[in-house]
Amino acid sequence: MAESLLAFLVALVSALLPFLNIEVYLLGVAALTDGGWLLAAAAAAGAGQTLGKLAYYLVGRGVLTVPWLQRRSRTPGRWSARIARWRERAEEHPVWAAGLLAVSSLTSVPPFMVVSVLAGTVRMPVAVFLAVTMATRTARFAVLVCVPGAAAALL
Repeated sequence: MAESLLAFLVALVSALLPFLNIEVYLLGVAALTDGGWLLAAAAAAGAGQTLGKLAYYLVGRGVLTVPWLQRRSRTPGRWSARIARWRERAEEHPVWAAGLLAVSSLTSVPPFMVVSVLAGTVRMPVAVFLAVTMATRTARFAVLVCVPGAAAALL
């Protein structure tokens, strides 16, 4: 129970602060323990990441104002043109937007933080955002915590 709570908290903080990495934490935990609680930790981390990324979604929706993120979104850069195209396509094709969210959440390509803001900007239903994010982040983390055990079994 305490391990899952800690995984949730680390995931929540890492979702909000991009320089912290939940994957490194989970890999370390998986490598150092043999616990059957690893899948519970993966689910807790999925929930923490989902809750944390909801803040970015709300920024995109205009509900939350985060000055540094708003400045960053207005600053032209290499992603500006791509984001404009994604926004146009997402507004026209909501299923494509959910697919982009799923791919980004599962692989972090394109950057999940950016896609979370985009999802809010195009007014993706919050229930869709939460369901897709929870499912794909949990799947990502479940695979991640299983890798050290699978690798050890092969050796």
